[in-house]
Amino acid sequence: MFDAESQTSTKVRALAEIFAPGGTLARRLPGYECRPGQLAMAEAVWLNLTGPPGPMASLLAVEAGTGIGKTLAYLVPAALSGRRVVISTATLNLQDQILDKEIPFIRKHIDPELTAVCVKGRQNYLCLYRWQQVATAPRKRLFGMSAEVAAIGDWLGGTVSGDRAELSWLADGAPVWSAVSATASQCLGSECPEWSSCFVNRLRREAGKARLLIVNHHLFFSDLALRRSGNGEVLPRYEAVIFDEAHHIEETATRYFGLSASFFQVVDLARDVEALAEGEKSATAKSRTIQLARALASQADLLTGLVPTPTGNFELSEMVGKVAAWPGEMQELDQRFASLAAELTARQVTGEIWGGLLRRCLELGRNLREIAAADDRAMIYWLERREKTVVLTASPIQVAAELREQLYSQVRSVVFASATLSAGNDFGFFCERLGLPEWTETITIPTPFDYAQRTLLYVPDRRFPLPGSEGYAEEARRLVGRLIRLAGGRTLVLFTSFAAMQATAVHLAGEGLPFPLYVQGRAPRAVLLDSFSREVHSVLLAVASFWEGVDVVGESLSCVIIDKLPFEVPSDPVVKARIEKIRESGGNPFGDYQVPRAILALRQGVGRLMRSTADRGVLAILDGRLFAKGYGKTFLKSLPASPVTRDLAEVESFWERE
Repeated sequence: MFDAESQTSTKVRALAEIFAPGGTLARRLPGYECRPGQLAMAEAVWLNLTGPPGPMASLLAVEAGTGIGKTLAYLVPAALSGRRVVISTATLNLQDQILDKEIPFIRKHIDPELTAVCVKGRQNYLCLYRWQQVATAPRKRLFGMSAEVAAIGDWLGGTVSGDRAELSWLADGAPVWSAVSATASQCLGSECPEWSSCFVNRLRREAGKARLLIVNHHLFFSDLALRRSGNGEVLPRYEAVIFDEAHHIEETATRYFGLSASFFQVVDLARDVEALAEGEKSATAKSRTIQLARALASQADLLTGLVPTPTGNFELSEMVGKVAAWPGEMQELDQRFASLAAELTARQVTGEIWGGLLRRCLELGRNLREIAAADDRAMIYWLERREKTVVLTASPIQVAAELREQLYSQVRSVVFASATLSAGNDFGFFCERLGLPEWTETITIPTPFDYAQRTLLYVPDRRFPLPGSEGYAEEARRLVGRLIRLAGGRTLVLFTSFAAMQATAVHLAGEGLPFPLYVQGRAPRAVLLDSFSREVHSVLLAVASFWEGVDVVGESLSCVIIDKLPFEVPSDPVVKARIEKIRESGGNPFGDYQVPRAILALRQGVGRLMRSTADRGVLAILDGRLFAKGYGKTFLKSLPASPVTRDLAEVESFWERE
């Protein structure tokens, strides 16, 4: 016991030395600023990871304000703990950053023995067997992909990982990658002639020896769902999990603890079956298989055509009630799945690849059948109408019980980290949604940025129309234009709807805005952000994903305008089901769910302004409900300590002082 305590004490001292003024980070990391909050977080993570084991995981939730440096604050103690730790991030980009930047630094200056592997979904890796099929295909079958195929061939001569992230020139959704990626449904397993050289197998071997596994939330919960169903696992066994951007966990877990299937997947399956059947020697077998595949695809196309064309999410029962032919046509689809499955069962004796298609056929048919039955009261059944396909989904209304059973009881420790976990300075909503017990340790580490001296929060005065009232949209567009001019461009405008963004873009162009105007959807996200960052006096209009992950440091982003409080649409099937569940339990859906969700989203949007200690600027929220409604006080209490004004003249004075 004495030795263990002595070793722990030594490690804690080493941790303090690493983050201290003049410590390892200060000496070795260019531009490093010592922050007490970063050390406090690192020590909390260390204690969580190294504490004595119990019947349930040691649980820690850390809200680390922007600028704390939370990535190193959890990576360093994870490395020093000696345990196998999964680091789960919200994005692939952060995965790559950790592996390419932070891990090499830690290995060079702190822990030379550290082993770490970045694990992504199979679709991110090239399949050598499928590559050989494409590379040796007649030119006429490459459909204009010859140049890309040649470039991938050159890349294969030097790559070790087979990760498509190395192909920076390859466009998202490129058909060539769909043809060569290592999808599970088309894997030949141990029968594959490239089995020993397989990039995915190599990755698994490396992961089995690594101490840190860097994944994203989608892969993590995909693995958890596989373990839950008893169908295998993607990741090797681990002792602890650290979630970065943990405010995304509920939505990601909801997706993977449910079922989802699209009619595009049905057509894609039929296409792959037909392509393989083309190589059949028996003309009879070839004709029969192709006919069954085309019949299945045709039925999926018919069902897609039955769903009305406005895109969006709808309750499955509501949509089915409007389409009288739906039940009969779904039954016909199920029968065509059965016919194709019987044919694939006969075909699989001629090759393992047919077995992969059979498994894919059975799983897809089973998922569609279970979702269409809609007989589990704990699930939400909904339909998403996209432009070219229909997706059917069954999602759990709550994931708390699943997380307790599948995660918290299976590992030694779990850390949740994000800049936004609390609403009104209270972790209650986050803990309740994720099933965290009352004894979960929660820590708030405030941002080191000086909002009080370097920012101003503007909310229009009481004469300004409230959202939803007559004249609001027009007045909001005018005010956005005026605020942009006062800021000299340099503005990110965040909207809660695509329609509001488009209308504002038209308005600003019409009134001759004297700054470059970038609008989400008119160019790839990375291109928009690069242009906005380089062109200092420019304006970027955006929705959805731009509320998070926009990290523009410096003068280019000196003003953030938010059109209104980001309440979720209550008619969305998932939101509606959760609201009903809370109401049935005697709760207040608006105060218990909708307000906290909107607060977390608002805090993410507001957080785009200050990305360094040198930044300064104006936050503008064009929603008078912050003062007109009782819940507005909770929103205001959740925002940074910016001085608040409702006088546009003070905004003008702020820029004049600058």
